[in-house]
Amino acid sequence: MRHILIVFGDQLSLDLASLRSGDRASDGVLMMEVAAEARTVNHHKKKLALLFSAMRHFIDDLTKDGWQTDYVSLDAPDNSGDFNGEIRRAVARHNPSRLVFVEPGEWRVLEMIKALAADLDIPVDILPDDRFLCSRDAFARWADGRRELRMEYFYRDMRRQTGLLMEGEKPAGGRWNFDAENRKPAQDDLFMPALKTFKPDAITRDVLEMVDQRFPDHFGTLAGFGYAVTRADAEACLDHFINHALPSFGDYQDAMLKGQPHLYHSLLSPYLNIGLLDPMDVCRRAEVAYLGGHTPLNAVEGFIRQIIGWREYVRGIYWLKMPEYEGLNALKATRKLPDFYWTADTDMACLKEVIGQTLEHGYAHHIQRLMITGNFAMLAGVDPRAVHEWYLGVYVDAFEWVEMPNTIGMSQFADGGIMASKPYAASANYISRMSDYCENCRYRADVKTGNGACPFNALYWDFLDRNRDVLAKNPRLRNPYATWGRMSVEKRDDYLRTAQAFLERLDGGSQKETEAAA
Repeated sequence: MRHILIVFGDQLSLDLASLRSGDRASDGVLMMEVAAEARTVNHHKKKLALLFSAMRHFIDDLTKDGWQTDYVSLDAPDNSGDFNGEIRRAVARHNPSRLVFVEPGEWRVLEMIKALAADLDIPVDILPDDRFLCSRDAFARWADGRRELRMEYFYRDMRRQTGLLMEGEKPAGGRWNFDAENRKPAQDDLFMPALKTFKPDAITRDVLEMVDQRFPDHFGTLAGFGYAVTRADAEACLDHFINHALPSFGDYQDAMLKGQPHLYHSLLSPYLNIGLLDPMDVCRRAEVAYLGGHTPLNAVEGFIRQIIGWREYVRGIYWLKMPEYEGLNALKATRKLPDFYWTADTDMACLKEVIGQTLEHGYAHHIQRLMITGNFAMLAGVDPRAVHEWYLGVYVDAFEWVEMPNTIGMSQFADGGIMASKPYAASANYISRMSDYCENCRYRADVKTGNGACPFNALYWDFLDRNRDVLAKNPRLRNPYATWGRMSVEKRDDYLRTAQAFLERLDGGSQKETEAAA
């Protein structure tokens, strides 16, 4: 191999910059399964299976396409267990004149490549990852000199740049954002679209067996694995979503229902994040559904905003603020992550439902992550680093560049407002309005304190009270703090006592609270 083109497991695109730069006749592709990366956090078993199977299918596609390929499987007897070891062994095997990378999605891995480059006696190229619509340099230019880095303004610039849902210089429908129309609670519907899944082929079956043997103690289950592991299958998932779910996605994208983990959501984020789908192509095809009259504008705009807005924006924030961003803790939260985040063993029906489906599927949609698991962790004062590592591990679409800003910034407000203008804190009222989780819960959303009260109610006011020094001057929290100030001393004390009693039980390891304990 003249040049070794190194492809990571989240770079499974045939249009990858390194592949475009290479020559099939003389260059080769190296891909590696390494145990050290699989164990960076407690990754969901389905996430590991998705990555390993997709990687093995991708290397087969490259081989059929005429590339020289070198694939190191996790179960190879001489696997060194880490990227550096495998890259050095590949250099010894092939004696290349150059190594070529596409910039990885994680700051830690980029630093590893830089250290390796300084230590090797051959040139190492690191190419920009142009699968994204906004380069790291372009985002830095957009951010330069801005007092606030709000996604909405970035999103409008991306609409202008891409031309998506634009009518000349103006946004389609006369508005940039239809979010106000996308907050309807859903009703269980026999005609709700089923998620498109796939029966594991021989490659995937081998991977499932390997993951089961090598990672038996990891989070989640492999039962019912049906994720797409090839580009063709990912494209089929996109077609299925646009034809069957996208028309109702907008109205119900914030809704939550027991026993309905998917509703009208696309579950395309894993395929976008590992390279099986191209983000611009996905957006164009959604736009065609609107232009053709198949899908309402509020649905398509909301879907496109998640891709060219949030997805591109959080990547920009990640690279702009790393490595310091990972350690931010503006609210000085230090509580241990409750054990029930790993087991779903709690009497709080909303958390039990969301964590339970996460155990089963490796998936929860954005509102479940933000307003259930994220909201509870923030209200309870859980260490944001622990929350970050949990999210990074348990969701199949979680890669650090996209997960960390969403957790540290959006979910936990640990960045002090770099991303969000206020904490996404809510009491039980929001959960009750947007879901049916509260209907049979042992706690009551309409009871504020004492026995049977939903913990979210007292925790909400306790959160505001203990973080007064940081949050009281936030203009978007003026009304809640004014309400807190108008309460009688007795009522405030009742909230704080109820919250403290709950948190003491939480710290003691009792997640399934009893009425006697309450």
